[in-house]
Amino acid sequence: MDLSVVIVNYGTFELTKNTINSILEYSYPFSVEVIVVDNASPDDSLSKLRQYFNDKVRFIASKTNRGFAAGNNQALEVVDSKYVLLLNSDTIVWENTLADIYSYMENNPDVGACGCQVLLEDNSLDKACKRSFPNVKNSFFRLFHIPTKSKDDNYNLDDLDDNGIYEIDCLTGAFIFTRKKVLDDIGFLDETFFMYGEDIDLCYRIKDANWKIIYYGKDKITHFKGASSTKQKPKLIYEFYRAMYIYYKKHHAHESNFLTNLVVYLGIAVLCVLKLFLNIFKKKN
Repeated sequence: MDLSVVIVNYGTFELTKNTINSILEYSYPFSVEVIVVDNASPDDSLSKLRQYFNDKVRFIASKTNRGFAAGNNQALEVVDSKYVLLLNSDTIVWENTLADIYSYMENNPDVGACGCQVLLEDNSLDKACKRSFPNVKNSFFRLFHIPTKSKDDNYNLDDLDDNGIYEIDCLTGAFIFTRKKVLDDIGFLDETFFMYGEDIDLCYRIKDANWKIIYYGKDKITHFKGASSTKQKPKLIYEFYRAMYIYYKKHHAHESNFLTNLVVYLGIAVLCVLKLFLNIFKKKN
């Protein structure tokens, strides 16, 4: 097999169905399989997906929901392909995107992972698709919306061409096209992350192993992210800030002194509590 597309489903039949269809509707000059891991969905989405796609898709049914990273890893354990695409279940893959990135990876053997331009439902750019690794300084500038001309402090890389092709630090977990041998060498997704942060950690480890990460802005997907104005589940808010803590502790705490680490940990805790409080007043979906 040349390419395995891994999708984690959790109670999103329509979204997952549309994502898979956006892949299967095109033909490719290489072999492609779609693997759907159902993370113990509380509804009948798995049975409906099985009935709809029949033998066109491989399904893995998890008995428990151990998180997004663990769900992907269940598929990665059985994948025997040259390339793997980690793809969110709420995306639409545009025509030529997979073929173009596959060709780019074939022609650039030093590239460990590649992403594309990710558009939100309103056609604006999801800035998470091309970014620097978060650190204390660039996170501070981003949090307080402080403009900076320093490339080292520009987390979202706003100064770079959205349609360009260049090396970056970090892709979004919505679309990570990587080599299976890279994952075999550095390890799969870190299951300490339940949801959020596992994509940043994976990219960090890929670059740490001396592979390039490329933003391929000539091709696109659409990502149907939830609107920020709507109420979120407290569990998701907690996991978002918990992921910040895990990532910082794993990759940056050893570089800083005790006082800096204390300030960072307290800052994350305060932001989490504030976000949970403000979420109370948001409208429901």
